[in-house]
Amino acid sequence: MTPSINFRRHIFSLICLSTLAIALPARAGKTLDAVKQRDQVACGVNTGLAGFSAADSQGKWSGLDVDVCRAVAAAVLGNADKVRYVPLSAQQRFTALQSGEVDVLSRNTTFTLTRDASLGLHQTAVTYYDGQGFLVSAKANIKSAKQLKGATVCVQAGTTTEKNLTDFSRTNKLDIKPVVFEKFDAANAAYFSGRCKAYTTDASGLASIRTKEAKNPKDHVILPELISKEPLGPMVRRGDDEWLAIVKWTVYGLIEAEEYGITSETVNALKNDSTDPVVLRLLGKSEDTGKLLGLDREWLARAVLAVGNYGEIFEKNLGEKTPLGLKRGLNAQWNKGGLQYAIPIR
Repeated sequence: MTPSINFRRHIFSLICLSTLAIALPARAGKTLDAVKQRDQVACGVNTGLAGFSAADSQGKWSGLDVDVCRAVAAAVLGNADKVRYVPLSAQQRFTALQSGEVDVLSRNTTFTLTRDASLGLHQTAVTYYDGQGFLVSAKANIKSAKQLKGATVCVQAGTTTEKNLTDFSRTNKLDIKPVVFEKFDAANAAYFSGRCKAYTTDASGLASIRTKEAKNPKDHVILPELISKEPLGPMVRRGDDEWLAIVKWTVYGLIEAEEYGITSETVNALKNDSTDPVVLRLLGKSEDTGKLLGLDREWLARAVLAVGNYGEIFEKNLGEKTPLGLKRGLNAQWNKGGLQYAIPIR
């Protein structure tokens, strides 16, 4: 056998192996196995942040972060109600995920290099593009964060917010005096009791706090500046690529469903009537994308049917018709002036 023939056969073998690997279904990861065995997704959430994750008087959880976990449960277990919510403080959240107490952390958590590279965790997909802002009393007549020179500012420990505040103060020579609290509720109480001149956290969080905690929300103003980028989204443990893929692609699926007009009310009709090849692929009618994730072909259809597409989730939890009254802004679809851009499901 000549070297050239041997080389050609070697290349042909590699191509065949590569093709076979692409065609094979995903191997079920240990997290997926555990979730299926207990028939429940353990979801780490905020202890109470209206619009993202909060429980009502009957203990029913709702919010954008909650709906992400519900969508994962629907995709994996066929039932969006098969979720156990674990309320976590900022200090507890990463340890709870690292230790296996929760399967996914869906808790208004900012993606950063440090968190992605040094905590043994994986970032998935951005569910809310945010930025750090300041809440002040309307009576203070403060129009800009740069007017906070020498001011006391309430901030929660164990967050990106704390470091951002220090950087902002140093850069602008404001000599801001942080008043740091371990617990979310303590920081809220301190601000509304007048202990701090301002409160700083993600702007969406400030809108939530103002709506839930203020006697009269109109008495408090969120200043226009955003002093940081805060891309929020769910995180999972490293070492389980299969589970990472499931959570990531569930989020992308909800975003892409909105782009192609698939809603909780139209899912079933589109399965039968649509001729759009993308819609048919997303709903599992023409292609079985689920086998690549270790799921069945209707994984995404179930998720959208259970919680709605990304736009539906945003509007019912955070949108202009809710008490928070937030506009889509950066969280609009990419073709409507926003940053929400799903990697194609194909």
